[in-house]
Amino acid sequence: MSTAPSRSSNSPADADRGSLLESLKWRKFPVLDDGFVALVDCMGDDGSVVQAARVSYGEGTRKVSDDRQLIRYLMRHAHTTPFEMAELKFVVRVPMDCWRQWIRHRTASVNEYSTRYSLAIDAMQSTHDDGWRLQAATNRQGSEGSLPVPAGHKLTQSETELQSFARRVYEERLEAGVAREQARKDLPLSTYTEAYWKIDLHNLLHFLALRMDAHAQLEIRRYAETIGREIVRPLFPLVWEAFLDYRVEAMRLTRLDREVIQRLVSQSAAKGLPAPHDAFLAAQDPSWKPLERSRERDECLGKLIALGLVTPTETP
Repeated sequence: MSTAPSRSSNSPADADRGSLLESLKWRKFPVLDDGFVALVDCMGDDGSVVQAARVSYGEGTRKVSDDRQLIRYLMRHAHTTPFEMAELKFVVRVPMDCWRQWIRHRTASVNEYSTRYSLAIDAMQSTHDDGWRLQAATNRQGSEGSLPVPAGHKLTQSETELQSFARRVYEERLEAGVAREQARKDLPLSTYTEAYWKIDLHNLLHFLALRMDAHAQLEIRRYAETIGREIVRPLFPLVWEAFLDYRVEAMRLTRLDREVIQRLVSQSAAKGLPAPHDAFLAAQDPSWKPLERSRERDECLGKLIALGLVTPTETP
């Protein structure tokens, strides 16, 4: 069974790909105040996904348009294995609190900078006066809005003092001969760490879909956006296009959502759409009606507003 690629290894396309890869490798894309992401290496491209999906095909019998349609089909129908055939390796500098969220994605190979063997990185993430976010009223793990700048200025000053003090205490312990593994214990989570992070394309796209989302914490969202737009997009243009169309900018409708839409359209046949908020409440799923607050109902309403089926209004 033939597994030959559809283009020769010294084709102009391969030369262009190699030049692009070399221009990206080890280039540090800045994130936050002192963080960065850099591509260490990449195995595969759009063609690798196509080749894995087809398994066996003849030389030169496929067009780029065929590759695009196949990649879009795979993405649209969640055929994920071909995307696992490509791998990317990064080196990242990230605040420890942000890294805690990052490392929860247990689908990568990781080797992190060790503060048992080396001195802790002398950099901590700082917050600008206008960067202090308020706790969201309806989302316990999220934020919305910002603290006024005067109040933020005071918090930024105290943050600077705290970080300076913590670093001084750490260095004093080292000078006194305390082991690095113990001296580090009071360093704040804002301290930067570095790590190598190797992951296949399928799991990287899953990471990006979650962490580029507007509901993700701002700090890790900045890293995900940088990885996606600055590195994945140029290296995998066909995959990236399909990823945006079918994952990032797509909308998932549940069975309950579909049934609400059907009832809403039926009820609004005479008056037309978009329907008022009262019409949505009348068409909502029966299981939501007795609930004073329903996250599922709020999400459904948001989808229908985005589709232009319900007039914008406050969530119930």
